[in-house]
This record gives sequence, structure tokens and C-alpha cells, in this order.
Amino acid sequence: MKENDVLRDVFDAIADPTRRRLIRLLAEAEEVPLHELTGQFEMGRTAVSKHLTILKEAGLVLDRKVGRETRFRLNAAPLREIQDWVAFYGKFWHANMLNLGKFLEEEEE
Repeated sequence: MKENDVLRDVFDAIADPTRRRLIRLLAEAEEVPLHELTGQFEMGRTAVSKHLTILKEAGLVLDRKVGRETRFRLNAAPLREIQDWVAFYGKFWHANMLNLGKFLEEEEE
């Protein structure tokens, strides 16, 4: 898999508000069983499972079986790629805002 594919998958995975909420719930706990996650949403177990599958495919969620129960936990490492991407554009906008500020100051003089 190429680097762009991984980035696309992570961006696709976090694009949905339900999946972002799942990430937050998992970030607040060490490990959460599927039935507890399902209880946090107004959707069925199958729908929550589909969202978790997308997060797993992006590498954001890990799961393990404990008896008949599946427990999920966050793997935040792929989020670093998003953080790096956003940081690049943060620097871009910061530099442009400084240039705009200088330009406006020069115009006032």
C-alpha cells in the first residue's frame, strides 16, 4: 500500500462524525466492549460495527476477543499523519497572516 493510500484511508475514516465520536469514546477509555459503544449511539449494533470496521481498516482501532465479547481500543498512531498534514498548513497560514499584517501596516503608513 502506498503512503497516499494510507493517508486517504485515515482521512476517509475520520470524515464521518460517528467515527470521530467513536474515536473520542475510545480515547477516553483503555478498552471498550462493543455493547457499551453501541449504547452510546441511536443506531444498531451492526451499524456501529461497520463504523468500527472502517476505523480498523485505517489502523485507528484494534480489537480483541474476550470470551464471546469483542473489545475495542484506540490506536492513535495513524492520527499523527493527520496532525502532520494540518501542521504543514498551519505554518502556511501563519506565514501568510504575518505577511498580510506587514502589508496592512505598510498601507497605513
